[in-house]
Amino acid sequence: MRGVDVSSWHGVLSTLLSLAIVTLVGVGIRLVVMQTIQQRRERMNRQINERLKTLIAAYKILGGSFTGRLTVDPTHLRDLRLRAQAAPGQPADLADPAPAASSERARRTRDAVEAALADILLLGTAEQCRLAGQAAHDLAAGQPIHTAELVVSLRNFIRTALDLEPMPDDVAIPLQGPARVQPGAGRGKGSEGGGRQGGGGGAMEGGGGAGIGMGIGIGAHHAGGDHET
Repeated sequence: MRGVDVSSWHGVLSTLLSLAIVTLVGVGIRLVVMQTIQQRRERMNRQINERLKTLIAAYKILGGSFTGRLTVDPTHLRDLRLRAQAAPGQPADLADPAPAASSERARRTRDAVEAALADILLLGTAEQCRLAGQAAHDLAAGQPIHTAELVVSLRNFIRTALDLEPMPDDVAIPLQGPARVQPGAGRGKGSEGGGRQGGGGGAMEGGGGAGIGMGIGIGAHHAGGDHET
């Protein structure tokens, strides 16, 4: 308190006013800094939760089946039409409804898998992007693909991000393939909720809280086809 003028009321009031102004300025700066940090943290948490929801939805699409043909048929509708035009007589799809239904299910599965691969290429880790890019390249080349390796990478990453224990070594998990896609549950419906699949968003309602609780450092975690129609 050296140099403080207390010889008059005027000097005391001036000193108190100066101290109050300095205190208010300091408190204001602290509040602004704390608010900025909080907003940045909330934004990061929203991004982390959205990433987790999207990757969980992709995991459910790519690894929702353990039985049947676990490869993805790359055949497009235009290819089926070309085959029907090249075949003599009546098209097989019109003569027998079973192949038509099977082709339709295969195409719905392929569309869902393509959407999941696009999501992984956008939000996945480096390893997941490499696997998804190779799968997308094989699909574009007309080759059937397996998704089991990509599913394992997604599962490990999601469990690590949610601070869950690693999968026990004594748990034998069979190869996983694309989930069964119901009629009318194509890409448009599956993309609802921001995660390409409505169920993925619902599943993260509970898991999202865990993502917020530990998700600030998720960027540092690097973990690491068609069903029977």
